[in-house]
Amino acid sequence: MANLLARQFLRELTAPRAWFLLLLPLFLLLARCTFRSKRARKRQEPDGHRLPPSPPALPVLGHLHLVGSLPHLSLLRLAKKHGADLMLLRLGAMPVLVASSPHAAEAVLRTHDHVFASRPPSVFAEVLMYGKSDIGFAPYGDYWRKARKLITTHLLTVKRVQALRRAREEEMSVAMAQIAEAAAAGTAVNVGELLGSFTNDLACRAVMGKSFRSEGRNRLFRELVVDTSPVLGGFNIEEFFPFLAHFGVVSKMVRAKSERLRKRWDKLLDRLIDDHEGKYRAMAAAAASHEKDEDDDDFIHILLSVRQEYGLTRDQMKAILLDVFFGGIDTSSAVLEYTVIELVQRPHVMAKLQAEVRSCVPKGQEIVTEADLSSMPMPYLRAVIKESLRLRPVTPLLAPHFSMASCSIDGLEVPAGVRVLVNVWAIGRDARFWEDPEEFTPERFLDGGGAAQVSFRGNDFHFLPFSAGRRQCPGMNFGMAAVEVMLANLVRRFDWEMPAGKAAHDIDMSEEFGLVVHRKQKLDLVPKICL
Repeated sequence: MANLLARQFLRELTAPRAWFLLLLPLFLLLARCTFRSKRARKRQEPDGHRLPPSPPALPVLGHLHLVGSLPHLSLLRLAKKHGADLMLLRLGAMPVLVASSPHAAEAVLRTHDHVFASRPPSVFAEVLMYGKSDIGFAPYGDYWRKARKLITTHLLTVKRVQALRRAREEEMSVAMAQIAEAAAAGTAVNVGELLGSFTNDLACRAVMGKSFRSEGRNRLFRELVVDTSPVLGGFNIEEFFPFLAHFGVVSKMVRAKSERLRKRWDKLLDRLIDDHEGKYRAMAAAAASHEKDEDDDDFIHILLSVRQEYGLTRDQMKAILLDVFFGGIDTSSAVLEYTVIELVQRPHVMAKLQAEVRSCVPKGQEIVTEADLSSMPMPYLRAVIKESLRLRPVTPLLAPHFSMASCSIDGLEVPAGVRVLVNVWAIGRDARFWEDPEEFTPERFLDGGGAAQVSFRGNDFHFLPFSAGRRQCPGMNFGMAAVEVMLANLVRRFDWEMPAGKAAHDIDMSEEFGLVVHRKQKLDLVPKICL
């Protein structure tokens, strides 16, 4: 009887009249929301000023239907179609300004940096980042300035990055040994997994002072980063359609999922901080004797040593440490993986890079050290990395900015309360500033090339892999140090081939969007020892 009633209910539900009756209240609610948003937009537009151009929009959805699963590609197509380097979209009820040219990026990140230096609200970040106590998601204000100062003057200084040299070389040597083992057996290596483990273990060394690989703790951090990144990089539907907040179902689900992840982070980070606090007290007692352990400069120790000066709570410490994991693992490993793919697909570029690196390192030396990179400049190595950052930016849309007040850009009025996306993917492929923009050509960054003087440090707005202005990535030196030494070793000691029956041009480049863009398919390559 129950099954019969259930089938009858389903038949009634699928009848056109039933669907209409069910959806009618929703349509009425959406229409009301649309009317309110139109009135709000009219109030936002000041007299005598024009808003940035917008493509035709749908009721309720706005331009949401025009943004696909890879937003950087959709937004580039829209900008080209409508000839708008600065474009105002409406994603549901959310106004979004999209900057798709160097000039527009400069207006947002330099000229009006004081207006756009904040971050938009996010339920995910509010929960996962302990009330937005980190650097990446924190709104602009006194706390953000204090935390930014802490990171730039204590955690990620040039001196501190150099002090991690031994850790980078040791973790890189572990990866090289794994590759050599595969080469000896004639088996393929999952390059993405190998590089992800390398950058994860390096981040663990920086945070904890030593590797806990054998205990499995490094692996737990890696799993948590993989599970959390899609959530932080995802969208909350209530941000697009605020009227859904009245029902509360979505927000409860979002918050519950975020809280489950945060509890997992709490378990790992609290244990680490507790262990370090005991060690820190012992060190303080022995300070007069100048006793110092070689691992005492890890990030947790540094945060404990300055917590009174900066008034840090434990939650704020944990949020800052999370930035290290999210900023230092996926970005570096993705840059390396994309670079390896470009090299494998272009044997002449690979051969040129290998010749440079091998000529700079003495024969018989096991690995390329950072001392080698410092003492013998390798311009082509750095040109290859720059070209990879230009053509394959792993954060194709910079983290969203948020307008704290209205401002005028080239006579166009940008209201307060607008999210701002800088499309680095579009900027790096702009034919007005890059010759043959779709081609992988490292020579453009060498002496005599059209981009020889272009730097990624935020002064050249047609090349912004690390952003610019107040919100520029503070971990730039930390990440680049790992990318340079690992890439040099990958190409010096090994030749790389596709597995039998496959060609380099067959590599599937389809991607998944998130905090960091990832390829959907794994990359298997066969290493051949050549030295």
